[in-house]
Amino acid sequence: MAFRKIINDPVHGFVTVSDPLIYEIISHPWFQRLRRINQMAMSYLVYPGAVHSRLHHALGAYHLMQNALYELKQKGVEITEDEEQGAKIAILLHDVGHGPFSHALESLLVKNLGHETLSMMIMEELNMEMQGKLQTAIDIFKNSYPKKFLHQLISGQLDVDRMDYLTRDSFFSGVIEGMIGCDRIVKMLTVHQGELMVEEKGIYTIEEFLVSRRLMYWQVYQHKTVLSAEMTLVKILERANWLYQKGDHAVDQNDELSHLLFGNLKKVDRSELEKFCRLDDSDVISIIKKWRYHKDQVLSILCNALLNRKLLKLRLQNEHITFEEVLEKRESIANQLSVSQEDANFLVFTGEAENSLYNLNNERINILFKNGDVKDISQVDSPLIHQNLSHPVKKFYICFYETPLG
Repeated sequence: MAFRKIINDPVHGFVTVSDPLIYEIISHPWFQRLRRINQMAMSYLVYPGAVHSRLHHALGAYHLMQNALYELKQKGVEITEDEEQGAKIAILLHDVGHGPFSHALESLLVKNLGHETLSMMIMEELNMEMQGKLQTAIDIFKNSYPKKFLHQLISGQLDVDRMDYLTRDSFFSGVIEGMIGCDRIVKMLTVHQGELMVEEKGIYTIEEFLVSRRLMYWQVYQHKTVLSAEMTLVKILERANWLYQKGDHAVDQNDELSHLLFGNLKKVDRSELEKFCRLDDSDVISIIKKWRYHKDQVLSILCNALLNRKLLKLRLQNEHITFEEVLEKRESIANQLSVSQEDANFLVFTGEAENSLYNLNNERINILFKNGDVKDISQVDSPLIHQNLSHPVKKFYICFYETPLG
């Protein structure tokens, strides 16, 4: 009897796993850890339904990859069984290197290493554990495999990763602007001269995809309250690390999180990777619940602000925040709380957020016309995507603590 497992996904319906190796990877503790990492970090503080996990997203992206490969093969694109398996494994594991709260804490726990690098390291470890069966997946993930379109399905401006997270994040947050026709996009995919392209009749669906992505960015991913919550989370860990470096070892809980946060690792070996793969959101929340009672006033304020959703105020604007305003707010907070200016830096800070509809410097979205012409989506005569297509939108913010009245 052929191997077959069915997973019921609320977004795509039934997801079928018919490969024992892929099911073995799904069952691995390092992949199962993704159940305990929130896909949208702190967004649930604004959109209560946004509590779906990285595992949800990985399975959804796997499902779309499965559909995309099927459609391409139906159009005569040659894809071997090994290549199909490799592409499915690569997309399944593309986010396995995410740490607690996903992008919010990236590079804080494992210094100077992004989640893509950690994903690659984890895939290589799993490859050794599974006697080299993941090598094709690794080559596709690294873009060293000859058939470039397989990598483009995983990483590009029109990949199955983005198709799933836009659809999924929209579904769970309830923000309908993110809903895209991912099934139609998949149907419109084709391969020309070894590269992934979209058939001419899919232009309007691609327009919808690009516009939805920008709307989701500002309405959900960079919503000012979400941004405040995630920056508060960052400041909590930065403050704890600052205290540790000053000799306050009471912040050290003698666990994996403390080891990575305070260890200042120069290199990640198998042992450190194992520690990283034990971490999830619950470890961070647990330690914040302990730090809320710490004698350090600043750390306690930040922890309580996050746990009780009494967040720091955040103002987004189109112009740079003036140094005078930052200084004034820091001096005010320092006086109100009787803390130093250095302490006030953790309670008043600035930053910037940026997003573009379409990045001309990244992997292009090419449209294949019926007459054989190929045009980048930015060259298509379409007023919707032509206007300010490649110009990023940048906003600046100031985040600050306000003492309770009375």
